[in-house]
Formats: sequence, structure tokens, C-alpha cells
Amino acid sequence: MNLADSSPTNINNTKRTTMHDILDVIKNIQTLSENNSAFKVLKDFERVLDELDIYVFKNWDEGELVSGPDVNRYSVRCEFMWAEEEMPDPEGAKRLHDYGCQVIYKKENILVPRKIKDPGDYRPGTKKGKIDAHPIWVVEISMPKKLMQDVYIGKENQEHNRMAEYMRYKNNTTVDTGEVAQESPENEEPEAISPTA
Repeated sequence: MNLADSSPTNINNTKRTTMHDILDVIKNIQTLSENNSAFKVLKDFERVLDELDIYVFKNWDEGELVSGPDVNRYSVRCEFMWAEEEMPDPEGAKRLHDYGCQVIYKKENILVPRKIKDPGDYRPGTKKGKIDAHPIWVVEISMPKKLMQDVYIGKENQEHNRMAEYMRYKNNTTVDTGEVAQESPENEEPEAISPTA
């Protein structure tokens, strides 16, 4: 579903034609660990989701990266997947849309090897499990680079302002020894106050 064209409650229920392979998902994650710049882009992408409080919406924190980040001239695109029964709340997509992101919900399948419990679970002629297609939700998010940059700069400024406030507090708290309240030693008893008549 493209939120730019329709309301978030109208979900495209077309036949599942696209298949994702779990091995492709694993390879994508491996390339992220090898490629530091792609990992930084993904961290910036996630920072925006976090700063916009997308994770408070139901199931948004359960998503797994399928592909991306794909960096274009003006945007960054990532695809995340959820199990079919754990569709992410469309209100989160609506919030992203309000900030200029394009969000598309798609029903697709992922190919996962079957866990072997009996001989019928093997692929013929191999010692590998049969491949099963599991229905999933794929949410494609295309986020403007400008939004990512604004959130990053805002976070940096916030940390800079916090440090400046701390330094200003630290510099203004020079106290003269005469102004500090003197404590009496523990062994001594306090002097009795004599009444004046």
C-alpha cells in the first residue's frame, strides 16, 4: 500500500508473487557488517525511526531488515519484514508519511528451509530440508536524506547544548570557603545556647 495514494487502512490484498530467500536476507546483513558506510546509513535511518517514536506503535519494533539501505540521490530505501500475523500498525506509517517518507505495505513470501523432524522433510536426493514459503508483510520505507540529516544535526546540537549547559553550571558554581556551612566534628557536642535574660 502506498500511503501517498491511499489511506493506511486500505491494504493491497493481491496475490503474493514476490519471494524473498532467507539466504539473501542473511547476505544483506553480512554486507552491512563488512561495509562501515552502509552500517552508518542504517544507523541514521534507525535514528529517525526512533526520534519520530515509530517504535511505540504496535509491532514496529519486531521488524527485520530484508534489504537495504539502498542510497539514492535524495533518499534512502530499506525493506523490513514481519510475520503475517504481526503486521505493523499503519499509524506508524502515517507518521512517517507526515515527515515526507514513502511507505508501501506488501504481502509477500519468504523461503525458509524446513526443520527436519522425519524423513519426509528431506529434499529428494539430499540431506537438506525442503524449502517452505512463509507469508510475511514487507514494508518498504523510502526516507528523504534531508530528514535523516536534520535528525542527526538535531541530535548533535542537543548533545552539544547539554555539554555547554554542564560546563556553564560547572563554571558558575565556584563557592568561597566562607560561604560554605561548617560542619561540627563528630566527637564534639554542640554548644548549648544560653538564654538571654
